[in-house]
Amino acid sequence: MHNDKSAVRAQIWTKPFILVILVQFLMFTSMYILLPTLPVYAKSIGGSETVAGLIVGLFTFAAVLVRPFSGNLLDSKGRKAVLIFGIIIFLVSAASYTWAYLVWVLLALRMVHGLGWGATTTAAGTVASDVIPAVRRGEGMGYYGISSTIAMSVGPALGLGIIAHYSFQRLFLISVLFAAAGLVIALFINYEGMNGKASDSSTQKTGGTKPKGVIIEKSAIAPSLVLFFTALSYGGIVTFLKPYADFRGIENIGPFFTVYALVLLFGRPVMGKMADKYGAGLLLVPGTLAIAAALLTLMQASSMTVFLLAAVLYGLGFGAVQPVLNALVISLAPPERRGAANATFFSAMDLGIGLGAVILGAISEWVGYSLMYGISTLFALLALAIYFVVLRPRLAVVKARGENR
Repeated sequence: MHNDKSAVRAQIWTKPFILVILVQFLMFTSMYILLPTLPVYAKSIGGSETVAGLIVGLFTFAAVLVRPFSGNLLDSKGRKAVLIFGIIIFLVSAASYTWAYLVWVLLALRMVHGLGWGATTTAAGTVASDVIPAVRRGEGMGYYGISSTIAMSVGPALGLGIIAHYSFQRLFLISVLFAAAGLVIALFINYEGMNGKASDSSTQKTGGTKPKGVIIEKSAIAPSLVLFFTALSYGGIVTFLKPYADFRGIENIGPFFTVYALVLLFGRPVMGKMADKYGAGLLLVPGTLAIAAALLTLMQASSMTVFLLAAVLYGLGFGAVQPVLNALVISLAPPERRGAANATFFSAMDLGIGLGAVILGAISEWVGYSLMYGISTLFALLALAIYFVVLRPRLAVVKARGENR
């Protein structure tokens, strides 16, 4: 009987987990449909190159701005309420693009859209971390990340295909339909009492203390710093890989992102299992070194084969580092502060990608794309140094707690 109970507690594929994965996939697909196409729409209504850049920048900035506050609300007001509210803001913003015929209106909507995105993704990640058994947290977060990886693979291509064959109005409608489906599924997420946790109150049934009114969770700072420096290099990849490939004479660099997504898709669950069994350090160190190797490979890339090798290395590295760090964030945080911990973690990723694009963009103007990628390896090495100096000593805390939350 004891073994049966243990088996039930260790199940990953519960109804709430499946539902939150579906919500994550639908919302990410809705977002990725618009990611490469809204800058095109901005130009079609008279926007400049700067405005096209702001379409991405304002969205990210708004998400970073709202995450800490939504994280605090997750811990004080409940997971489901914040998730539903965030999706509604996201959905209404996406629907409103239909009437955005002026550039300033489009930019304002993009800010509001980012607020909904930040609240939604922070809430969904917190729900996932609640319902995954502690002993399989690394594996579970790996599976959870697959949903966004698949969306990253199909969303941009779907969006570009829609505007190529139909219209921007059709594009906005499809994005809204994905978000609306996410809202409907989110309404059925209810895991109150499951594993001793509550969906609408982080302190109910946990015996925890009332969440503090602090928007940054201190226990999440160390792993978030590692992620921040890792994400700096990713900002350089998503922003400058296409012009760099053009410079190298490669017309279509799309296969790079396809290979990268496939490596993440198949690698994340396996790496999560390894982290649960052997410890985070086993994956964080080689994962960070793989990222550095990928950046050095990009520095030398002159053919599609070399670019794809870099994609494999970066996919292995990021696929190991990001879910393991996310699992550590949840393990280190008190149960009543998981919302704030997730918000701190994802804010670090958003900031890293955004600042990485800005910093590496300035560096590329100075030394060129090739050397820029070589210089960005320093970010990976800094992430590794922070792991050894700051994060590694905290892993003993996770072990001492026995991950029994």
